[in-house]
Amino acid sequence: MDLNNDGHRDILSGSYSRMQGSMAGLFQVLWGEAGGKFKEATVLNGTDKEPLIIPIKSKSEQIENICTRPTTVDWNGDGKLDLVVGTFAGSFYVFTGEGNGKFTPKPEPLMTGKKRLKIKGHHGDPFIVDWDGDGDLDLLSGSSEGGVQWAENTGAPGKTPVLKEFETVIKPGRTFETGQLVSEQELTEPASSTRVWVDDVNGDGKLDILVGDDVTLVSMAKGLSEKEFGRKLEEWKKAYSAASKAMSEANAGRPEEAARKRFNEIYQKRTEFMDEDPTGYVWLYRRK
Repeated sequence: MDLNNDGHRDILSGSYSRMQGSMAGLFQVLWGEAGGKFKEATVLNGTDKEPLIIPIKSKSEQIENICTRPTTVDWNGDGKLDLVVGTFAGSFYVFTGEGNGKFTPKPEPLMTGKKRLKIKGHHGDPFIVDWDGDGDLDLLSGSSEGGVQWAENTGAPGKTPVLKEFETVIKPGRTFETGQLVSEQELTEPASSTRVWVDDVNGDGKLDILVGDDVTLVSMAKGLSEKEFGRKLEEWKKAYSAASKAMSEANAGRPEEAARKRFNEIYQKRTEFMDEDPTGYVWLYRRK
């Protein structure tokens, strides 16, 4: 995208949190230069010259402004790019564009009627496209729970979208318990933490969906039998459950450091009997 209309493509990213200080969910941009080069990443500021951020009233609301996922689109039909943002809470906001890469400081939450628009799960991941082919902009999203969801626009083309509640386009896939053996060969659909891209991949005039996911392949440690693995896994689950309970009690006001240390020790012990390979895949759904 050319965010500031200078003829060069720019790269925009959200974030989980700011490394220093208490602010979270800042947006960073790599401004494009000639020859396909980019400047160093800088924080994207609003028209008040302060960093763009979704405001919250207390730390209890912080899931509303972390893990931000921005995308640019002319949301209100005024010919200027706006910033539509997904959050960890599964909600969405829009920063209205003022042109040339500038945005109003205060975002507005996306609504469905009088309610906040939210996906089922966490990690709102907006992809905006005319999904149903009626000439207006709809909103698709992945989810922490997996699958793909769609909020249909019932408004007029070229106007600010009027969105319905999310409905399922692709159902969430299998879930895996900690310690469950998982091989690449048995994966037949996206797992959790899905991310979405929509395009006509095969050139048939229909929009297809690309879905990225997050999954951990799990196998028994070398030299273990299935019986040994099962025994060690059950022992670990009991110890892990006890350590988790102690951690919860610590967070409720009891001495915390010892409980956290014990929890980390128990959690790491799983590497003694199983091998894990955190990875992810991209799945293609061709539209019929």
